[in-house]
Amino acid sequence: MDLRNIAICIAAFLLVLSGVVHGIKFLRKRNVLLGLECLVVAFSATNALLYFLMGWEVSYVISFFCDAFSRGFGIPVIAVIGMMAVTHGYKPQLTKDILLFAAALAATFGLVLSSAIAKPLPYFYLVTWSAYSLYLVWVVCRLVSVGEHRAAIGLALAMLSGQAIASIYDFYKIPGDETNVVLNFYTLAMVTWAFCLMQMHVAYCALERSKNAAYPLQPC
Repeated sequence: MDLRNIAICIAAFLLVLSGVVHGIKFLRKRNVLLGLECLVVAFSATNALLYFLMGWEVSYVISFFCDAFSRGFGIPVIAVIGMMAVTHGYKPQLTKDILLFAAALAATFGLVLSSAIAKPLPYFYLVTWSAYSLYLVWVVCRLVSVGEHRAAIGLALAMLSGQAIASIYDFYKIPGDETNVVLNFYTLAMVTWAFCLMQMHVAYCALERSKNAAYPLQPC
């Protein structure tokens, strides 16, 4: 295994770790939407890691599907609704959470299997992620307004780096991508997503603290 693949595997492991840790933390907070989406990202990264380590094609297919799910619906729709628990006091019932995930899975199958939308699909991913980034801009402003400046800075950096990855994903090839040890797309993308999940949890906890300042909270 060359240094490039080692760097990619390390990045994949960091994404697995971030997804599992923060997914469990969200589930402990009874936020099923954010918890399951983080675990989906961890599952995708696990299969990506298996693919780069073992060359298993089935792992690549699974990771590809999970990636499409998260880019199309998991982050832009499910994560936003999950974050609304602390931004708008919205807490859907477990049944609705499950139905939302089922609908997103069905829609993802449609995206992946339909040849008719293959060409516009990259633009769809970019639009949905850009909408998510706009929501994060609003969350950053909300964090600043309640005095959570450190969390605001972290989320702003996550938003900018995540939007950068989304913008080049299907549209720009990094020079020397096939040989660069660190500055290759897979490494940069997975490290960025690991950071984004962490900052999403930090922002969630910060807004939760501001909302419940008069009451004792469970540790984040």
